[in-house]
Amino acid sequence: MKTNRLNNIISMLKENGVSQMLISDPASIFYLTGKMIDPGERFFALFIKENGDNKLFVNSLFTVPEDLGVEKIWFSDEDDPCEIVAKYIDSGKTLGVDKNLPARFLLRLMELKSASDYKNTSVCVDTVRACKDSEEIALMREASRVNDEAMRELKTRIRAGMIERELASQLKDIYASMGAYGYSFDPLVGFGKCAAIGHYEAGNNILCEGDCILIDMGCIKDGYCSDMTRTFFYKNVSYEHKKVYETVLKAQKAAEDMIKPGVRFCDIDKTARDIIEQAGYGDKFTHRLGHSIGIECHEFGDVSSANDNIVKEGMIFSIEPGIYIEGDVGVRIEDLVLVTHDGVEILNHYSKELEIIY
Repeated sequence: MKTNRLNNIISMLKENGVSQMLISDPASIFYLTGKMIDPGERFFALFIKENGDNKLFVNSLFTVPEDLGVEKIWFSDEDDPCEIVAKYIDSGKTLGVDKNLPARFLLRLMELKSASDYKNTSVCVDTVRACKDSEEIALMREASRVNDEAMRELKTRIRAGMIERELASQLKDIYASMGAYGYSFDPLVGFGKCAAIGHYEAGNNILCEGDCILIDMGCIKDGYCSDMTRTFFYKNVSYEHKKVYETVLKAQKAAEDMIKPGVRFCDIDKTARDIIEQAGYGDKFTHRLGHSIGIECHEFGDVSSANDNIVKEGMIFSIEPGIYIEGDVGVRIEDLVLVTHDGVEILNHYSKELEIIY
């Protein structure tokens, strides 16, 4: 068990009047134990208590190392896991549960009257996970380094007449050659007008002269995600498309420059959005400015007008403004940023200056 991480979560639970919690989110269990399991429809949970009597409930189907630092309670497909879990819950106290616990298990625990009350305490885990420790920061830097290198390699494979799907399909092998586990999300590749389609993945659109090439990509390296977007142009770029690109880049840099502990997320979003609005493209920036990232590509917290929480040291999130003109062009530029004690570290180092591919 990662003792410091566990202690921080326990402290937050105590602040919320809870002394026991059932964590069912595989990413959070990985965060605390270093073991990732995708249980599918089966029950899988880590039970943590203020007194340290922690248990990992796991189906005998799965292989789990002996040295996780937590007692393992095994069960089979023939068992009722909730009956087993109920034996360890302090019945006279509130049980914290996370937002990922399937209703079929939560309702069963409630039928068994295994606790006096139930409370969603996901915020206690999510808040701790939001601020990365030194081990996680090193892993996130490495994942972004790999993503930078993969972007450099992928760009060399762009050629006349290729389709989006052809370019996207090459990324998996590139990542594998660099020691990455796979995608943190399916790559988004759009040429020309298709780049203006929200969360467009990759289709059969053929690359033509004057097209933009939007590539949004990320890998998983040692359990942590990367995410970066760059937009290139093929053969040439029009005056209007250059203006769009320069506006997005200006907005992105301005947002990154203001990041430091104590700044509000909504104000970072506003900084980028104001620049895009002033250039006349306000209604073409159709999404939030960014999202938190770590073990999962999209984690608790975002950079949006709706989030008035303050930035804290150790947080890692994306800054990705975009302008999307239907039927014409889409430009997005995205970095991952790490909040330092007095400012920000940009985790991506691939150039953001306008680049024309010949």
